[in-house]
Amino acid sequence: MQKDKIENLVWFRNDLRTIDNTVLSEATNKGSKVFGVYCFDPKQFEIDAFGFKKTEKYRAKFLIETVENLKAQLSNHNIDLLVYHEHPEEIIPSICETYDVSNIYLQKEWTQEEIDVENAVKEKINNVSWHHIYNQFLYHPEDINFEIHQTPQVFTVFRKKLEKYITIRHESTIKKQSETNRIENETRIPTLTDLGFEDFETHTNSAFPFKGGETEALQRLEDYFFITKKLGFYKKTRNGLVGKDYSSKFSPWLANGSISARKIYWNVKHFEKEHYNNESTYWLIFELIWRDYFRYISLKHGNSIFKLDGILNKNYEWKTDQKLIDNWINGNTKSDFVNANMIELKETGWMSNRGRQNVASYFAKELQLDWRIGAAYFESLLLDYDVHSNYGNWMYVAGVGNDPRDRKFNAQLQAERYDSKGNYRNLWLQLSLF
Repeated sequence: MQKDKIENLVWFRNDLRTIDNTVLSEATNKGSKVFGVYCFDPKQFEIDAFGFKKTEKYRAKFLIETVENLKAQLSNHNIDLLVYHEHPEEIIPSICETYDVSNIYLQKEWTQEEIDVENAVKEKINNVSWHHIYNQFLYHPEDINFEIHQTPQVFTVFRKKLEKYITIRHESTIKKQSETNRIENETRIPTLTDLGFEDFETHTNSAFPFKGGETEALQRLEDYFFITKKLGFYKKTRNGLVGKDYSSKFSPWLANGSISARKIYWNVKHFEKEHYNNESTYWLIFELIWRDYFRYISLKHGNSIFKLDGILNKNYEWKTDQKLIDNWINGNTKSDFVNANMIELKETGWMSNRGRQNVASYFAKELQLDWRIGAAYFESLLLDYDVHSNYGNWMYVAGVGNDPRDRKFNAQLQAERYDSKGNYRNLWLQLSLF
């Protein structure tokens, strides 16, 4: 049975927020009826080519919490969110037909899997206008002062071209819809069991004890910036290993779009105006620029970021020794620092930036294993996995990306420097004794 005509459909993917969501802003400011859809795509929970589940239980739970919160936030604006545990190419064409959709608004993506899904949906839909909108950058691609194909191969050059010359756009806003915008919505958000997992409690030692969703992200921002003012010490503590406050911990919310880079940027600026600016306040913005950089690198190089030779076409002798891979995954290598970090990842879905650099370097440079296997494992386990940062960082560490120096981390020296008393290693290595 045909229902009311609803002109504008917002297809949510990794932009799961209502504040500073340009896609949602464009759709709600048109004056026509609008609703949203989110698909828990079964493909995202299948086993990948390297034998890992693409999305493991940690990110799955975080995603469920995020979508629950998104649905509630949208409801406050009289916008309904239809949620399905279905392939988008199966459900979205059906929705478009049922509601006589004229326009689909969505975040612009460019990596292969996302494009494949989009194309599969497009093949089954006629007479619909598609609106692809860049929605995940700090520096908007329309504002930068070079062509994307001229994106510098070195981060410092990229940063210096932008930070003093390009203005960051202000946050976009959305219009609250009238009550008549509501639609009948009997869809339900899947449970962990529906997605193939058993429920679990967050590990008591986790450095990321937070829940998913925009509300939780904004609470973290308020606490880290304005209540505890930990932002003012960020540069000094960001290489920490234990506890929730050594770093901002924004990355999981940024990864699925529960909070925008611009929202964080403008709150840093607000903090600087209200309190002070120092190296730490700048350094958080510096990290957001790194995040942008890997997006521009993937825009420039396309599928090369997934290739063994990377964007440099550098050929090394890579191995695929399963025993070495398993030892790395399970924290049974010769390095206790690597082991502690890998156990933390396995038990919590989280690892510090310092830890990631070390375990990735150990995997690629010490064990000389195919770096894509390590990247796929990170994709599976990490709460804050995003395709651009994950593959950009792994290429960088493996010597096939954007590091002109092709460095190798000495895990023992790193442990002595960042875990001199062994507190971090003791915290996680004791778990391997049981």
